[in-house]
Amino acid sequence: MEALESLLEQVRACRICESHLVLGPRPVLRASATARLLIVGQAPGTKVHASGTPWDDQSGKRLRQWLGLEPEVFYDESKVAIVPMGFCYPGKGKSGDLPPRPECARHWHQQLLPLLPNIKLTLLVGKYAQDYFLGSAAKSNLTETVVNWRGYLPDYMPLPHPSPRNQFWLKRHPWFEQEAIPVLQGIVADLLHQ
Repeated sequence: MEALESLLEQVRACRICESHLVLGPRPVLRASATARLLIVGQAPGTKVHASGTPWDDQSGKRLRQWLGLEPEVFYDESKVAIVPMGFCYPGKGKSGDLPPRPECARHWHQQLLPLLPNIKLTLLVGKYAQDYFLGSAAKSNLTETVVNWRGYLPDYMPLPHPSPRNQFWLKRHPWFEQEAIPVLQGIVADLLHQ
């Protein structure tokens, strides 16, 4: 526990990519050695940067619905760890936020993840997380990876990003909320209520 707490302090003080961050560094993550569910998203948006609370936006609201979790459980770091690919808001791009800064995962993930020994399921939210964690097992695009979600269980569950910007994707792929989400909710309920 002490090693993890010490490392989290270091991460929260990180300034590795400060010169690239338009709003400055504000690493946002949560973790505990007892957590059983790990959520790996992309990077905080502006609202999360301002609040310091991960998934504190419309995307987070939808993600909590997908998981069937009330905020008090979702934000209980003894049960749910939230370690995104990039810990700080990366800035605005042409069609949304920029990709997560690559320094975070390269520098911190290999130190952090071994200190989370009780993780039973890792949610891979978006293509950056899927490519990083699945490596050559990831399909050529996000849709193909998510279509094959059953093949990554019990360790991983690939998800599209729950952003309101992804409404078109969800409408084109109704099977995701009809088939994958009920299974995900069952797994999460079993994991967190043991």
